[in-house]
Amino acid sequence: MNKTVSMAIENTSGINAQMAQKIVQAASEFESDITLRYLKKEVDLKSILGIMSLAVLEGARVEIEAKGVDAEEAITAIQATVSKGGIK
Repeated sequence: MNKTVSMAIENTSGINAQMAQKIVQAASEFESDITLRYLKKEVDLKSILGIMSLAVLEGARVEIEAKGVDAEEAITAIQATVSKGGIK
């Protein structure tokens, strides 16, 4: 199963180190492959260095995609995690 969502970053710091760590922790609980796309680049959401390398800024639109048996649950968990950090 595949699921993709698009989100706008509202956190004034963009995706900072603390938020990246929380995203990695949430993503690591699932079997699905979960990726983040920003500015035509794609990284694994289970890699904090990958997420930080994108330098996602406030106001940016990102796309999150999950592929696997628990893709729906993974997307729901990632959305909940990032919305707590100011992403909607």
